[in-house]
Amino acid sequence: MDIKRLPKDDKTNGWSAILPQRTPHACVQGDVTADWLVLGGGYAGLAAARRLATNFPDQKIVLIEAGRAGENASGRNSGFGIDLPHNVGSSLDELEGSHRFMRLARMALDHLEDVVTTHKIDCDWKRAGKYHTAVSERGTRDVLDPFRKELEALAEPYEWFEGDALLSKLGSPHFNAAVYTPHCVLMNPAALTRGLADTMPENVTVYEDSPVTQAGFQNGVQMTTPHGTVRAPKMIMAANGFSEQFGFNQRKFLHLIAHASLTRPLTKDERTAYGVSQSWGLTPVNAFAGITMRYTDDHRILIRQGLDYRPNQRIGAHENAAIRARHQALFNDRFPKLRGVEMEHTWSGFVCLSRNGAPAFGQLAPNVWNTTCQNAVGVTKGTFGGILAADMATGRDNPLHADMLSLGEPDILPPRPFLDIGVRARFKWELFSNRHEA
Repeated sequence: MDIKRLPKDDKTNGWSAILPQRTPHACVQGDVTADWLVLGGGYAGLAAARRLATNFPDQKIVLIEAGRAGENASGRNSGFGIDLPHNVGSSLDELEGSHRFMRLARMALDHLEDVVTTHKIDCDWKRAGKYHTAVSERGTRDVLDPFRKELEALAEPYEWFEGDALLSKLGSPHFNAAVYTPHCVLMNPAALTRGLADTMPENVTVYEDSPVTQAGFQNGVQMTTPHGTVRAPKMIMAANGFSEQFGFNQRKFLHLIAHASLTRPLTKDERTAYGVSQSWGLTPVNAFAGITMRYTDDHRILIRQGLDYRPNQRIGAHENAAIRARHQALFNDRFPKLRGVEMEHTWSGFVCLSRNGAPAFGQLAPNVWNTTCQNAVGVTKGTFGGILAADMATGRDNPLHADMLSLGEPDILPPRPFLDIGVRARFKWELFSNRHEA
């Protein structure tokens, strides 16, 4: 089959722009054969390839990435390694579901931390925790108050901040209250993704700049790229939303685009005026109306705001300037002491969601396994999905498979254009009904 829609790097990713230059791995050249093929060089594919190498150290694993490590969705997120559900439920069944997610997420973070430490990956990895914030009293009452009660039911540590105590932590008067949980990891996601790709075991070969233009699934799998082919008897599909192009996961994914900006580093005088010495990360109680933000170790502030429905997985160059201007205005409003600090980088990244929040995981065909759709929690969900897909594909028993399968399967979506009408109407409603959290 011909693959018609491919990832496209617009060279705007701020996380990678602030890193040193990197020499990418070579592209596929000529005919390549392997025992396993992993398609996709994001967190899921990287974790799957590393686990396959561990499970079968004498077999050859090939990972194909259409672009370059750190330049697609995995390197464009906000750099949170999430260990907790943002908002958990209070029933016993929902609490047990939260325990299952936490086991999976913390396994993923422990795995990543081990790789980062062992290979000395310079990605600003830090278990700094995060603040879950509400702007309004309504958001505090409806979301944060129940959230802290549910954390108590889960026996999870947290701290409650409001007023001057919260201002001293974030340096912004914009927020009404926050729940701080201590185990979330903050990092530069582009640096982490690069590091994972560059520290693979010896029996893994990573190919970059190798978009697949044709795919075949008879007598094993065959992927054709502009300069060569890769053949293998078995494959793990980790191309996230682009897996639809290969005939899998049809009518299961919603394609969104999220926008982010990163300031230049604050000067010494600006840091003094700002008055916050520790880096931090915060997530909003409502992802549609609110803003995800970070203060980084190199004294930059990240603003991520704006979700748009984008089924064609494309962004026009003209959008970037308008997004930057909007983010600049939001920054000025939230940090009045830092007016004059400009956005240095603005970029967008594609997010793959399912209607019911479930991942696409499991066996797709006798020789193809699936780990896609991380529902905007790619660092942890992609990592544990990749590890568990590799274990399933190699017949390795893993007690966490039951937790993974308990997350369910993506619901089938309505056909377009009814889907488009419904999603856009839902977006407008979410923005209107949660405008108090803007």
